[in-house]
Amino acid sequence: MRITIFGASGQVGSRTVTEALDRGHHVTAVLRSPARAGEIPGDAEVRIGDAADLEDVVDLTGGQDLVISATRPAAGREGELITTTANLMTGTARTGTRLLLVGGAATLTVPGAGGVTVMDEPGFPESLLHIARACADQLEVCRAAAHRDWTYLSPPAQLHAGVRTGRYRLGRDTLVTDRLGVSALSYEDLAVVLLDEAERPAHRGIRFTAAY
Repeated sequence: MRITIFGASGQVGSRTVTEALDRGHHVTAVLRSPARAGEIPGDAEVRIGDAADLEDVVDLTGGQDLVISATRPAAGREGELITTTANLMTGTARTGTRLLLVGGAATLTVPGAGGVTVMDEPGFPESLLHIARACADQLEVCRAAAHRDWTYLSPPAQLHAGVRTGRYRLGRDTLVTDRLGVSALSYEDLAVVLLDEAERPAHRGIRFTAAY
């Protein structure tokens, strides 16, 4: 499979590049700055581009089987997430390429809380509200594009550097938690979730989530 990965040098993106290469896929790793090209495994094709630029999206997704976007805006620029997502939707529609987006967890409902979302729970950090609201708007951009080929992955409440176990459980719109109420996954296993969905699509046109 020919896969373009935007945000390839980030915490999620870098693990996704490695996982895809380990599975034998041809990976185009997209970076905004050439300064980080040395962080990308040599088997990947490195391209410089920006998912916020529609022409870059079209150029970097033509002829590909799948686009994975793991981009994250800098603090104070959260609104760029909506523009980026709209460009990815438009660009991949032009090139006929499937889109797999890594979004946020804040719009997931909390188990047993009567439909309350993570971001609406008491105690949700105020410092995360801007990115949480941007991710909520991002998901709405996707849901409004019902005729396009997208999938939206909401990560668990906690992501951490760890090891690849290949073990996880899936959910749809509710946070997946363990018996202690913890919702967590390593970046390495989130990459496994992404590549499993890439190879065996089961959530086209919808949001899903995963955790241990």
